Amino acid sequence: MEQHQVAVYLAAMALGGLLGRLAPGAGPGLEHAINPVLGALLFVTFLQVPAAELLRSLRDTRFLTAALTVNFAVVPLVVAAMFTFLPDDQAVRIGVLLVLLCPCVDYVIVFSGLAGGSNHRLLAATPLLLVAQMLLLPVFLYLFMGSELSDIVEAGPFVQAFLTLIVIPLALAWLLQAWAARGPSGRRVAAAATTTMVPLMAATLLTVVASQVPKLGDSLGDVAGVIPFYVLFLLVMAFAGKAVARLLRLGTGASRAIVFTGATRNSLVVLPLALALPDTLAVAASVVVTQTLVEVLGMVAYVRLVPRLVPSR
Repeated sequence: MEQHQVAVYLAAMALGGLLGRLAPGAGPGLEHAINPVLGALLFVTFLQVPAAELLRSLRDTRFLTAALTVNFAVVPLVVAAMFTFLPDDQAVRIGVLLVLLCPCVDYVIVFSGLAGGSNHRLLAATPLLLVAQMLLLPVFLYLFMGSELSDIVEAGPFVQAFLTLIVIPLALAWLLQAWAARGPSGRRVAAAATTTMVPLMAATLLTVVASQVPKLGDSLGDVAGVIPFYVLFLLVMAFAGKAVARLLRLGTGASRAIVFTGATRNSLVVLPLALALPDTLAVAASVVVTQTLVEVLGMVAYVRLVPRLVPSR
């Protein structure tokens, strides 16, 4: 499955779309399954980031500077340039902001590695990117949406999602790492858990797509209207990531990793935040899922094109 994981992910999304169309009544049940399966996926992702490696990664200042710059300085500027051209629907705009302002922490590692990027550096930087985006997302949302945001978005669901999807999986992963360091039984459990990465990612994509397709309904036109913005974002960030990497004089692998982290977004993790919005903003979740569909297809192209954009030296 690891050798054919891109095909597995595409098949999972296609199957999810088919399931959502043929059995729309299963949508609410599948929606309740999103958080558990996503939490399991992030647990396995964090399991591959040893606590000691995280501390060492903090000394990789040039790579971290590039990753933070491209995600929290360049990306907001690109989003700001597109914001005024987005559809006027408030739910659509919130959905776009939620998904584009948060860097990916899961399958970006897979696709970056397939293109020759330094995926071990991205792995080590994952907790830092997660904490930074959760701290900065409320600030960015306020800057873009203004005071009206406080009337429609409650802090409680955001805090709950942060605890259940980030803090708890990360703590459990580090506990398992500590167990693995003490004996063979722990190492066997940790090794077995890491082999579930591809199936869990496929299950997450299938669950997310199948649960959200029935919700499109009359909002299909509004959702389709954001697709050109997502495609444009992928195009712009390819060159922006390369420029940041070149400015900081990173090597080939690190530069490719920066291109990928700037282009891929955290749609799966922010989806629970979108689902927590009031019913009047339900379209935001579909807008987030649409970005996932566009991005996975874009990553297939990235795997082929980024090595040409950032050739080996």
